[in-house]
Amino acid sequence: MGLMSFLKDAGEKLLGVGQAKAAQQAAAAAPTPENVAALSQAAGDAIVGYVKAQGLPTDGLTVEFDGATSTVTASGVMPDQATKEKVLLCCGNVAGVAGVNDMLTVSSPEPEAQWHTVVSGDNLSKIAKKFYGDANKYPVIFEANKPMLTHPDKIYPGQMLRIPPV
Repeated sequence: MGLMSFLKDAGEKLLGVGQAKAAQQAAAAAPTPENVAALSQAAGDAIVGYVKAQGLPTDGLTVEFDGATSTVTASGVMPDQATKEKVLLCCGNVAGVAGVNDMLTVSSPEPEAQWHTVVSGDNLSKIAKKFYGDANKYPVIFEANKPMLTHPDKIYPGQMLRIPPV
């Protein structure tokens, strides 16, 4: 548990569309407590919708967005460590989110993964070589980041990846 940092300008563009965009515009035009609360609620709902779209469980998941600090707080109980880490990645790999406060717990604890922020020139083979000493273990990283990754070559600078223990 704790605060994970993300690059605020990298990731899925969820907060500038639909209800989140309307709430963002209302809060910018008239920053009343009601409009700011509506923005936070719409952003949290958009992130939960994204988590659900990735095929991850959202039962019992609560996501709150603090627009002042660009921080998401994720709380609830996840079935396992891998699911917890994927939910955290979904919450943080969103444009406009600078950090995720991890308040999630797991039903069956397992060893935690390491984290890697993609930089220009990275590929999964290079990352596998760094963490595992073997570039051919890149499928382990790819599988650990599904469904957020759809192809091993489609990673971008600023994206955070989970690197599971082997």
